[in-house]
Amino acid sequence: MLVRELEHARSPPVTHSIVSAGEPEVNPADSPGEIPVEPDLAEPPGTDPDTRGAEPAPPAPDRTGIAEPSGGLGSWIRNPRLADCSVELAALAAVLLAVLGDSPLWALPPAVAAVGLLGWTWRGALHGHRVSSGGSMVARLLLLTCAYVVAAVHGGLDVTLAVGITLAVLAILGESLVAVLARSAQPVVANLPGAGLRPCLRPNTNRATLVNGFVMVVALGCAFVGDHGVVVIVAAAAGVGLIVFTGVQLLQRALLRRGVESRLPAVVAAYQPVFLLYWQAAAGTEYQIGMWLPYLERLNKRFMVVVRSEHNFTEAVRLTNAPVLLCRGTSQLDAVIVPSLKAAFYVNNAAKNTHSVRYTQLKHIQLNHGDSDKVPSHNPVFRMYDKNFVAGQAAIDRFAANGVQMPAEMFTIVGRPQVENVAIAAQPISSIANPRVLYAPTWAGFHADSNYSSLLVGYDIIKALVARGCSVVFRPHPYSRRSPALSRECDRIRELLAEDRRVNGRPHVFGPDAEVKMSVVDCFNASDVLVSDVSSVVADYLYSEKPFAMVAVSAPASRFPESFPLARASYVIDAYGGQVHGVEPLLDDMLGGDPLAATRRELKRYYLGDIPAEGYAQRFLDEAARYL
Repeated sequence: MLVRELEHARSPPVTHSIVSAGEPEVNPADSPGEIPVEPDLAEPPGTDPDTRGAEPAPPAPDRTGIAEPSGGLGSWIRNPRLADCSVELAALAAVLLAVLGDSPLWALPPAVAAVGLLGWTWRGALHGHRVSSGGSMVARLLLLTCAYVVAAVHGGLDVTLAVGITLAVLAILGESLVAVLARSAQPVVANLPGAGLRPCLRPNTNRATLVNGFVMVVALGCAFVGDHGVVVIVAAAAGVGLIVFTGVQLLQRALLRRGVESRLPAVVAAYQPVFLLYWQAAAGTEYQIGMWLPYLERLNKRFMVVVRSEHNFTEAVRLTNAPVLLCRGTSQLDAVIVPSLKAAFYVNNAAKNTHSVRYTQLKHIQLNHGDSDKVPSHNPVFRMYDKNFVAGQAAIDRFAANGVQMPAEMFTIVGRPQVENVAIAAQPISSIANPRVLYAPTWAGFHADSNYSSLLVGYDIIKALVARGCSVVFRPHPYSRRSPALSRECDRIRELLAEDRRVNGRPHVFGPDAEVKMSVVDCFNASDVLVSDVSSVVADYLYSEKPFAMVAVSAPASRFPESFPLARASYVIDAYGGQVHGVEPLLDDMLGGDPLAATRRELKRYYLGDIPAEGYAQRFLDEAARYL
């Protein structure tokens, strides 16, 4: 009966376009031509933390590689051109004061400021992230000019210092040539027998930039001290040598790449892949394929992963031992669509998927990367695939309920194989004295109409749970760090849990323990209750049959289930308007009598398929095998 009601429930009218209103906007520089996809899970269920990358997908980093927790300097640093201009202005001021000042000390403060700002923008290198070469080149050349002027005007220019500075300038200018070679040395393939291309990734150009930055600091220091020109020569010679070495590596790599590309079609044909996994997405969203690779590998058929960008190539290589091919252009894609291929699987609705669905000899199957009541889950673009593998009948009805007409034969219910290891509740929640609650809020999205995050009221919710003696597992969406406001709230919640753990000894889990060491399935199985938002995390948790609450931030609690039908099985926390209302009676029900237990069991079949728990993932494997 409830299911019949949900089948006829209609969400408010939505205007459909090629990019749905609820989908985030992706930086065109990262993934040109892509229909953005909703990053819903930090690490999806079923991803093994040891072999599939347990570390959650980071926010798309700024050029420092570090997500800033707050505004102010964080906002400044996320604007690359503004950061570069600030360093350049400080460096230019140092040059002018070195020329016009009566003492070299006049130039010292702006020079130190420029070096400090440059170091701040490069601090991501400590975590293995790339640093800006071209963006900081003018500033570094200006600082070397400052060193030369200080030595020439105020100290009598030492020949060795002049030679050292000249070598340092040449090393920095050489970075431009290295950058050109790097673009020609892009990776092509990894893990493909017979390809003969190792290593599969391009040489590290980061080291040369960092060494040249160090040489610049040495040159400045020696200029102000007025001695040690030999030290500058030695350091600068090392910088030049590293530039030459890197350039030679890149040149060899570029020549090797051309040879591999010429014979790649024959090598792929000899490998005889039966299907391909096609993936194009923004950087840091590798969970989209990470959740499916273990199950595609269990099909025991030869397959390959085809990507369209270098960052996707790097991420895919970390996740699988299957061949990974980078095909930037459609002609490169044409060359690897060999006769042995029977099917292509997709995990999102990237615009470049159209480059692959044009191969009519293949069966095109959309897997998606999570199921929820968000707008992207009924995007009309799903019509372009031969088959849409969905978790349950709810996904099918969602399209019709939102005015997207699709023939029934375009759908196949396969369940959510990623939840096969989610433990089902063993006892009623009322029998657990101090339940453990998983709080897994989503992020704010790119647009106001896709902001379902409860983090701005999360502190009050956690405070109410802790007051009842609950322990908490706190796992926010990793993209929460993109928002200074949400980042601050995450910090507040962690501080609250840390203090309560110290005072009362409750076993709260948060920070890296919850977000890195534990997978999503680990968090599910370690909890008795879930509090979350409109997110595929909720649909997956439904498999456990444990009680859960959804936080209504986009609509009042009374109207929330109209837009998000899964809320019929949820205890809905009303946070519409930015304040939590009536949470205590709701917690009494959720942690006590649990009147929605039967509803959850019914909706579990509706959302996740009426599939026996034993061998749950086999349904997907059987259906996928039909097309291979």
